[in-house]
Amino acid sequence: MKKETSSNGLGLGTIVFIVFLVLKLTGYITWGWFWVVAPLWMIPLAQIILGFVMLVTVASLAKNK
Repeated sequence: MKKETSSNGLGLGTIVFIVFLVLKLTGYITWGWFWVVAPLWMIPLAQIILGFVMLVTVASLAKNK
């Protein structure tokens, strides 16, 4: 039997963005919009970079054995 799962919840980047957006619109922070929307692209980019670094590390260790 095949079990399918899906996640429709909010990710960390989305939650942080919503918090920053509310703070920006209410005037609690005076950051530029670049930094307010940064969690939407910085977190996925960091995950891609981390995955690439891990892949290169594992490939390097496997090559040296």
